[in-house]
Amino acid sequence: MKKTLTKADIVEAIYEETDKNRVDVKNVVEKLLDIMKTAIKKDRALLISGFGKFECYDKASRKGRNPKTDETITLPPRKVMVFRLSRKFRAEINA
Repeated sequence: MKKTLTKADIVEAIYEETDKNRVDVKNVVEKLLDIMKTAIKKDRALLISGFGKFECYDKASRKGRNPKTDETITLPPRKVMVFRLSRKFRAEINA
């Protein structure tokens, strides 16, 4: 079974490679994630060269169906987050 990389794993990996203490590394990782979240909320996109692009876009309301009652309902508009892998990284994965 594959293990998911967590924020704690990232902090631990950086801690082992640097001479900083865990608290400092954790604060830097938290700050980086805050910057990323803010950029996506504000600009609706975040590009990390050689890795990929995070984009947020509006999805219009649409008709749906309640599977229990078979009743037709209108689903409200919402924001959707997508990630597009860079060509370079995609090539590395598929090598």
